Amino acid sequence: MRLDSVAAFDAALAELPAPDAAMRAAAAARQAQLTKPAGSLGRLEEIALFMAGWQRDARPRIDDGQVVIFAGNHGVAARGVSAFPPAVTAQMVANFTAGGAAINALAAAAGLSLTVVPLALDQPTGDITREPAMSEAECLDALDAGAAAVRRGTDLLVPGDMGIGNTTPAAALCAASFGGTAVDWVGPGTGVHGAALAAKIAAVDAALACHADATTPFERLRRLGGREIAAIAGAILAARHARIPVLLDGFIVGAALAPLAAARPRIVDHCLAGHVSAEPGHTRLLDRLGLAPLLRLDMRLGEASGAAVAAGIVRAALTAHDQMATFDQAGVAEA
Repeated sequence: MRLDSVAAFDAALAELPAPDAAMRAAAAARQAQLTKPAGSLGRLEEIALFMAGWQRDARPRIDDGQVVIFAGNHGVAARGVSAFPPAVTAQMVANFTAGGAAINALAAAAGLSLTVVPLALDQPTGDITREPAMSEAECLDALDAGAAAVRRGTDLLVPGDMGIGNTTPAAALCAASFGGTAVDWVGPGTGVHGAALAAKIAAVDAALACHADATTPFERLRRLGGREIAAIAGAILAARHARIPVLLDGFIVGAALAPLAAARPRIVDHCLAGHVSAEPGHTRLLDRLGLAPLLRLDMRLGEASGAAVAAGIVRAALTAHDQMATFDQAGVAEA
Protein backbone atom coordinates (compact mmCIF):
# COMPACT_ATOMS: atom_id res chain seq x y z
CA MET A 1 0.00 0.00 0.00
CA ARG A 2 1.03 3.62 -0.43
CA LEU A 3 1.09 6.12 2.43
CA ASP A 4 2.22 9.03 0.29
CA SER A 5 -0.35 11.58 1.43
CA VAL A 6 -1.94 12.57 4.72
CA ALA A 7 -5.31 11.59 3.24
CA ALA A 8 -4.00 8.12 2.40
CA PHE A 9 -2.61 7.70 5.92
CA ASP A 10 -5.84 8.88 7.54
CA ALA A 11 -7.93 6.60 5.30
CA ALA A 12 -5.75 3.58 6.07
CA LEU A 13 -6.08 4.23 9.80
CA ALA A 14 -9.85 4.75 9.54
CA GLU A 15 -10.56 1.45 7.75
CA LEU A 16 -8.85 -1.38 9.62
CA PRO A 17 -9.48 -4.93 8.38
CA ALA A 18 -10.64 -7.52 10.90
CA PRO A 19 -9.32 -11.06 11.38
CA ASP A 20 -11.07 -14.04 9.79
CA ALA A 21 -13.57 -15.13 12.43
CA ALA A 22 -14.36 -18.39 10.61
CA MET A 23 -10.71 -19.47 10.55
CA ARG A 24 -10.28 -18.55 14.20
CA ALA A 25 -13.36 -20.64 15.02
CA ALA A 26 -11.99 -23.56 13.00
CA ALA A 27 -8.71 -23.33 14.88
CA ALA A 28 -10.62 -23.29 18.17
CA ALA A 29 -12.53 -26.40 17.10
CA ARG A 30 -9.21 -28.12 16.40
CA GLN A 31 -7.86 -26.99 19.78
CA ALA A 32 -10.83 -28.64 21.46
CA GLN A 33 -9.91 -32.00 19.90
CA LEU A 34 -6.19 -32.05 20.71
CA THR A 35 -4.87 -34.54 23.26
CA LYS A 36 -4.71 -32.27 26.28
CA PRO A 37 -7.07 -30.84 28.89
CA ALA A 38 -8.82 -27.73 27.59
CA GLY A 39 -6.72 -24.63 28.23
CA SER A 40 -3.73 -26.57 29.54
CA LEU A 41 -1.29 -24.89 27.14
CA GLY A 42 -2.32 -21.47 28.44
CA ARG A 43 -1.37 -18.54 26.24
CA LEU A 44 0.08 -20.84 23.60
CA GLU A 45 -3.49 -21.78 22.70
CA GLU A 46 -4.57 -18.15 22.40
CA ILE A 47 -1.51 -17.34 20.24
CA ALA A 48 -2.50 -20.12 17.83
CA LEU A 49 -6.06 -18.77 17.56
CA PHE A 50 -4.78 -15.21 17.11
CA MET A 51 -2.47 -16.29 14.30
CA ALA A 52 -5.20 -18.38 12.65
CA GLY A 53 -7.52 -15.39 12.46
CA TRP A 54 -4.93 -13.09 10.92
CA GLN A 55 -3.31 -15.64 8.60
CA ARG A 56 -6.78 -16.86 7.61
CA ASP A 57 -5.70 -20.46 8.11
CA ALA A 58 -6.95 -22.86 10.78
CA ARG A 59 -3.44 -24.31 11.02
CA PRO A 60 -1.20 -21.24 10.78
CA ARG A 61 2.56 -21.41 10.25
CA ILE A 62 5.61 -19.19 10.14
CA ASP A 63 7.24 -19.94 6.81
CA ASP A 64 8.31 -16.38 5.99
CA GLY A 65 8.81 -14.36 9.16
CA GLN A 66 10.44 -10.99 8.57
CA VAL A 67 12.42 -8.75 10.90
CA VAL A 68 12.72 -5.20 9.57
CA ILE A 69 14.96 -2.71 11.36
CA PHE A 70 14.40 0.95 10.55
CA ALA A 71 17.21 3.38 11.39
CA GLY A 72 17.16 7.17 11.72
CA ASN A 73 18.96 10.00 13.48
CA HIS A 74 17.52 12.64 15.80
CA GLY A 75 18.33 16.31 16.19
CA VAL A 76 17.45 16.18 19.88
CA ALA A 77 20.42 13.85 20.43
CA ALA A 78 22.63 16.95 20.38
CA ARG A 79 21.13 17.84 23.77
CA GLY A 80 23.03 15.03 25.48
CA VAL A 81 20.05 12.74 25.99
CA SER A 82 21.93 9.54 25.10
CA ALA A 83 25.05 7.81 26.38
CA PHE A 84 26.23 7.34 22.76
CA PRO A 85 26.93 9.82 19.94
CA PRO A 86 24.68 9.91 16.85
CA ALA A 87 27.47 8.41 14.71
CA VAL A 88 26.69 5.06 16.34
CA THR A 89 23.44 4.78 14.36
CA ALA A 90 25.28 4.40 11.04
CA GLN A 91 27.93 2.23 12.67
CA MET A 92 25.28 -0.16 13.94
CA VAL A 93 23.57 -0.25 10.54
CA ALA A 94 26.92 -1.39 9.14
CA ASN A 95 27.10 -3.98 11.92
CA PHE A 96 23.63 -5.28 11.03
CA THR A 97 24.63 -5.51 7.38
CA ALA A 98 27.81 -7.38 8.30
CA GLY A 99 25.86 -9.80 10.48
CA GLY A 100 27.53 -8.88 13.77
CA ALA A 101 24.70 -7.55 15.93
CA ALA A 102 22.53 -9.27 18.52
CA ILE A 103 19.54 -9.17 16.19
CA ASN A 104 21.46 -11.03 13.48
CA ALA A 105 22.03 -13.92 15.87
CA LEU A 106 18.56 -13.80 17.39
CA ALA A 107 16.73 -13.55 14.05
CA ALA A 108 18.70 -16.52 12.77
CA ALA A 109 17.90 -18.51 15.90
CA ALA A 110 14.19 -17.74 15.41
CA GLY A 111 14.24 -18.62 11.70
CA LEU A 112 13.43 -15.07 10.61
CA SER A 113 14.83 -13.11 7.69
CA LEU A 114 16.38 -9.69 8.39
CA THR A 115 16.01 -6.47 6.41
CA VAL A 116 17.67 -3.17 7.37
CA VAL A 117 16.21 0.14 6.15
CA PRO A 118 18.38 3.21 6.89
CA LEU A 119 16.50 6.49 6.51
CA ALA A 120 18.53 9.60 5.65
CA LEU A 121 21.10 8.98 8.37
CA ASP A 122 23.06 12.05 7.26
CA GLN A 123 20.02 14.26 7.92
CA PRO A 124 18.98 14.22 11.59
CA THR A 125 15.43 15.24 12.33
CA GLY A 126 14.68 18.66 13.72
CA ASP A 127 15.24 19.26 17.42
CA ILE A 128 11.79 18.51 18.81
CA THR A 129 12.30 20.89 21.73
CA ARG A 130 11.96 23.86 19.36
CA GLU A 131 10.75 22.67 15.92
CA PRO A 132 8.95 19.76 14.24
CA ALA A 133 10.98 16.60 13.80
CA MET A 134 9.98 16.38 10.13
CA SER A 135 8.26 18.29 7.40
CA GLU A 136 5.03 16.81 6.05
CA ALA A 137 6.89 15.41 3.05
CA GLU A 138 9.64 13.87 5.21
CA CYS A 139 7.12 12.18 7.48
CA LEU A 140 5.17 10.81 4.52
CA ASP A 141 8.40 9.52 2.96
CA ALA A 142 9.17 7.66 6.19
CA LEU A 143 5.67 6.24 6.51
CA ASP A 144 5.75 5.11 2.90
CA ALA A 145 9.20 3.56 3.32
CA GLY A 146 7.86 1.56 6.24
CA ALA A 147 4.89 0.34 4.26
CA ALA A 148 7.08 -0.56 1.27
CA ALA A 149 9.40 -2.65 3.46
CA VAL A 150 6.64 -5.16 4.29
CA ARG A 151 7.33 -8.02 1.92
CA ARG A 152 4.48 -9.74 0.09
CA GLY A 153 4.00 -13.23 1.50
CA THR A 154 5.29 -12.37 4.97
CA ASP A 155 3.38 -14.34 7.61
CA LEU A 156 4.83 -12.60 10.69
CA LEU A 157 6.27 -9.07 10.81
CA VAL A 158 8.77 -8.14 13.52
CA PRO A 159 9.64 -4.42 13.29
CA GLY A 160 12.66 -2.99 15.09
CA ASP A 161 14.49 0.28 15.54
CA MET A 162 17.95 1.83 15.57
CA GLY A 163 18.43 5.51 16.34
CA ILE A 164 20.61 7.13 18.96
CA GLY A 165 18.47 9.33 21.19
CA ASN A 166 15.17 7.82 20.07
CA THR A 167 13.81 7.04 23.53
CA THR A 168 13.41 10.82 23.94
CA PRO A 169 10.93 11.28 21.05
CA ALA A 170 9.34 7.97 22.04
CA ALA A 171 8.63 9.31 25.53
CA ALA A 172 7.25 12.53 24.03
CA LEU A 173 4.94 10.59 21.70
CA CYS A 174 3.62 8.50 24.60
CA ALA A 175 2.99 11.53 26.79
CA ALA A 176 1.28 13.45 23.98
CA SER A 177 -0.88 10.45 23.09
CA PHE A 178 -1.77 9.03 26.50
CA GLY A 179 -1.18 11.90 28.92
CA GLY A 180 1.28 12.49 31.71
CA THR A 181 4.50 14.44 31.95
CA ALA A 182 8.05 13.68 30.93
CA VAL A 183 8.80 12.15 34.35
CA ASP A 184 6.04 9.58 33.74
CA TRP A 185 7.57 8.33 30.50
CA VAL A 186 11.31 9.07 30.44
CA GLY A 187 13.73 6.31 31.39
CA PRO A 188 17.47 5.68 31.17
CA GLY A 189 17.44 4.49 27.55
CA THR A 190 21.04 3.65 26.72
CA GLY A 191 21.96 4.08 30.38
CA VAL A 192 21.85 7.81 31.12
CA HIS A 193 21.54 9.06 34.69
CA GLY A 194 22.16 12.19 36.71
CA ALA A 195 22.53 15.34 34.62
CA ALA A 196 21.95 13.48 31.35
CA LEU A 197 18.66 12.03 32.61
CA ALA A 198 17.62 15.49 33.81
CA ALA A 199 18.43 16.88 30.35
CA LYS A 200 16.31 14.16 28.78
CA ILE A 201 13.34 14.96 31.01
CA ALA A 202 13.71 18.66 30.27
CA ALA A 203 13.87 17.94 26.53
CA VAL A 204 10.63 15.97 26.59
CA ASP A 205 8.83 18.62 28.65
CA ALA A 206 10.02 21.30 26.22
CA ALA A 207 8.89 19.22 23.23
CA LEU A 208 5.44 18.69 24.72
CA ALA A 209 5.07 22.41 25.33
CA CYS A 210 6.33 23.30 21.85
CA HIS A 211 3.92 20.92 20.11
CA ALA A 212 0.90 21.05 22.39
CA ASP A 213 -1.34 21.78 19.39
CA ALA A 214 -0.38 18.53 17.62
CA THR A 215 -3.55 16.52 18.14
CA THR A 216 -3.85 14.14 15.16
CA PRO A 217 -1.89 10.88 14.76
CA PHE A 218 -0.03 12.21 11.73
CA GLU A 219 0.90 15.53 13.34
CA ARG A 220 2.15 13.84 16.50
CA LEU A 221 4.33 11.49 14.47
CA ARG A 222 5.56 14.35 12.30
CA ARG A 223 6.36 16.80 15.06
CA LEU A 224 7.49 14.56 17.92
CA GLY A 225 8.71 11.38 16.25
CA GLY A 226 11.52 10.45 13.92
CA ARG A 227 12.01 8.83 10.55
CA GLU A 228 12.48 5.31 11.92
CA ILE A 229 9.53 5.75 14.29
CA ALA A 230 7.23 6.90 11.48
CA ALA A 231 8.49 4.06 9.29
CA ILE A 232 7.60 1.54 12.00
CA ALA A 233 4.09 3.03 12.16
CA GLY A 234 3.81 2.77 8.37
CA ALA A 235 4.97 -0.85 8.38
CA ILE A 236 2.51 -1.87 11.11
CA LEU A 237 -0.35 -0.11 9.32
CA ALA A 238 0.55 -1.75 6.01
CA ALA A 239 0.75 -5.13 7.75
CA ARG A 240 -2.77 -4.61 9.08
CA HIS A 241 -4.14 -4.04 5.60
CA ALA A 242 -2.32 -7.17 4.37
CA ARG A 243 -3.62 -9.04 7.45
CA ILE A 244 -0.09 -9.88 8.53
CA PRO A 245 0.26 -10.41 12.29
CA VAL A 246 2.87 -8.24 14.00
CA LEU A 247 5.13 -9.11 16.92
CA LEU A 248 6.06 -5.89 18.72
CA ASP A 249 9.46 -5.24 20.27
CA GLY A 250 10.14 -2.66 22.98
CA PHE A 251 9.46 0.94 23.92
CA ILE A 252 10.32 2.55 20.57
CA VAL A 253 8.19 0.21 18.49
CA GLY A 254 5.28 0.60 20.90
CA ALA A 255 5.68 4.38 20.91
CA ALA A 256 5.35 4.39 17.11
CA LEU A 257 1.86 2.99 17.64
CA ALA A 258 0.94 5.35 20.48
CA PRO A 259 -0.50 8.24 18.41
CA LEU A 260 -2.34 5.79 16.17
CA ALA A 261 -3.74 3.79 19.09
CA ALA A 262 -4.87 6.91 20.95
CA ALA A 263 -7.15 7.67 18.00
CA ARG A 264 -7.91 4.11 16.86
CA PRO A 265 -7.40 1.58 19.67
CA ARG A 266 -8.17 -1.30 17.30
CA ILE A 267 -4.85 -0.73 15.51
CA VAL A 268 -3.26 -3.12 18.02
CA ASP A 269 -5.66 -5.98 17.28
CA HIS A 270 -3.19 -7.64 14.89
CA CYS A 271 -0.27 -7.19 17.30
CA LEU A 272 1.31 -9.34 19.98
CA ALA A 273 3.66 -7.76 22.51
CA GLY A 274 6.84 -9.82 22.33
CA HIS A 275 8.24 -8.66 25.65
CA VAL A 276 8.24 -5.88 28.21
CA SER A 277 11.59 -4.13 28.31
CA ALA A 278 13.53 -2.73 31.25
CA GLU A 279 12.70 0.80 30.06
CA PRO A 280 10.22 1.94 32.74
CA GLY A 281 7.77 3.56 30.33
CA HIS A 282 7.26 0.34 28.41
CA THR A 283 5.13 -1.26 31.13
CA ARG A 284 2.92 1.83 31.22
CA LEU A 285 2.73 1.87 27.42
CA LEU A 286 1.68 -1.77 27.10
CA ASP A 287 -1.03 -1.12 29.67
CA ARG A 288 -2.33 1.80 27.57
CA LEU A 289 -2.20 -0.36 24.43
CA GLY A 290 -4.01 -3.19 26.19
CA LEU A 291 -1.31 -5.75 25.40
CA ALA A 292 0.18 -8.39 27.69
CA PRO A 293 3.83 -9.24 26.94
CA LEU A 294 4.91 -12.78 26.18
CA LEU A 295 8.29 -12.38 27.89
CA ARG A 296 9.88 -10.37 30.68
CA LEU A 297 13.67 -10.69 30.34
CA ASP A 298 14.85 -7.20 31.38
CA MET A 299 16.04 -6.56 27.83
CA ARG A 300 16.42 -2.95 26.59
CA LEU A 301 18.47 -3.24 23.43
CA GLY A 302 15.91 -2.46 20.74
CA GLU A 303 16.78 -3.80 17.27
CA ALA A 304 13.69 -6.08 17.51
CA SER A 305 15.82 -8.28 19.79
CA GLY A 306 13.17 -9.01 22.42
CA ALA A 307 10.51 -9.72 19.81
CA ALA A 308 12.88 -12.06 17.95
CA VAL A 309 13.28 -14.11 21.14
CA ALA A 310 9.49 -14.11 21.58
CA ALA A 311 9.07 -15.39 18.01
CA GLY A 312 10.28 -18.73 19.32
CA ILE A 313 7.27 -18.80 21.65
CA VAL A 314 4.93 -18.03 18.76
CA ARG A 315 6.55 -20.74 16.65
CA ALA A 316 6.19 -23.23 19.52
CA ALA A 317 2.49 -22.37 19.86
CA LEU A 318 1.87 -22.97 16.17
CA THR A 319 3.88 -26.18 16.07
CA ALA A 320 1.93 -27.64 19.00
CA HIS A 321 -1.36 -26.59 17.40
CA ASP A 322 -0.42 -28.11 14.06
CA GLN A 323 1.38 -31.31 15.04
CA MET A 324 -0.47 -32.62 18.09
CA ALA A 325 -2.79 -35.55 17.52
CA THR A 326 -6.51 -35.31 18.15
CA PHE A 327 -8.22 -37.61 20.65
CA ASP A 328 -9.59 -39.70 17.78
CA GLN A 329 -6.22 -39.98 16.04
CA ALA A 330 -4.43 -41.03 19.22
CA GLY A 331 -7.18 -43.30 20.52
CA VAL A 332 -7.31 -41.34 23.76
CA ALA A 333 -10.57 -41.04 25.64
CA GLU A 334 -11.96 -37.52 26.02
CA ALA A 335 -13.01 -36.08 29.36
